[in-house]
Amino acid sequence: MKLGILGGGQLGRMLLQAAGNYTLETFVLENDTTCPAAHLCHHFTLGDIRDFDTVYAFGKQVDVLTIEIENINIDALFQLQKEGVKVIPSPEAIAIIKDKGIQKQFYADHHIPTAPFVLTDNKTAIEANVDFLPAANKLRTGGYDGKGVELLFGANDLPRAFVEPSLLEKMVDIKKEIAVLVGVGIDGATVVYEPTEMVFDPKLNLVDYLIAPADITSEQIKTAETIALHAVKALQSPGLFAVELFLSANDEIVVNEIAPRAHNSGHQTIEGNLISQYDMQLRIFQELPLGLPTNRGFSAMYNLIGEAGSQGHTIYQGLDKALAMEGVFVHQYGKSTTKPGRKMGHVTIVENDKASLLEKLSMVKRQIHVIGDKTIAL
Repeated sequence: MKLGILGGGQLGRMLLQAAGNYTLETFVLENDTTCPAAHLCHHFTLGDIRDFDTVYAFGKQVDVLTIEIENINIDALFQLQKEGVKVIPSPEAIAIIKDKGIQKQFYADHHIPTAPFVLTDNKTAIEANVDFLPAANKLRTGGYDGKGVELLFGANDLPRAFVEPSLLEKMVDIKKEIAVLVGVGIDGATVVYEPTEMVFDPKLNLVDYLIAPADITSEQIKTAETIALHAVKALQSPGLFAVELFLSANDEIVVNEIAPRAHNSGHQTIEGNLISQYDMQLRIFQELPLGLPTNRGFSAMYNLIGEAGSQGHTIYQGLDKALAMEGVFVHQYGKSTTKPGRKMGHVTIVENDKASLLEKLSMVKRQIHVIGDKTIAL
């Protein structure tokens, strides 16, 4: 099988690492020859994933075409699908998820619980809805890794509102942020991973670390999995989907967003589950049995982020100390340069009991630092 990946970031890199276990010919399209996935594929194409002709020509080479980022040319995917290329997830599902406004309306139309929202075309429309605040102002397209989101608490925050089409999402009093991975086979078979619990860096709006399984009640686990499965089934598409959810202070569970691909909330599955999220994708692409992604005890994932105060050539400090501990695994993303807030890798920890897991997580967070060789002003 010839597998094409649109995008060459760390998600593509980890998918290719898992693809080495199968007899696949792999193709990557990206606009950077030094991207994390470039040297791991059989065929690398330099080009813009947002350009119709480039994506179309790339897709005509492969049997199955997938994405590792949503900011791609949708029209080319529809045309390729029409001509017999398997596009997973489907262009229809990607189109819904790519635009956060369409995505939120999709939840409303399919009775999927989510926070109240208002769609806005410009800053004037946001100002007209000042009474709706506090709310998260999200760009409808183009946001990623904490970018494209502004928290607006009142009128004084309106200068930070987006001028581009966006939405206002009513702020939820969040007790926990959780995520559920759902795999859907080409034949419609489904598999659900147990929820993970995410803890965010409040400054970067990125996942700092996560714990699996989430520390929630059995009833909340069942509710989260039911909501996630309902939301994904409504998309009517094969693929792997990451459903991010909020558990509110009054114990309601609502959908925040869906990612139509592997996701940061599932990185720990590489060592923490019997079937990783990347292997699950590959099973789906090849129409193989999905299996059961059972947890291997308790696991954690800690994001390695470029630290403030430096940039340039990447230096990983403290790897030797962290790797001296049993059950600790390091994944570097192959990015030669770092800058503050950039995702540079992650660490996975697997343990038999939660207390030991949290102790090792604390140690790893203290030991590993990603810095550059040039100091910059804070």
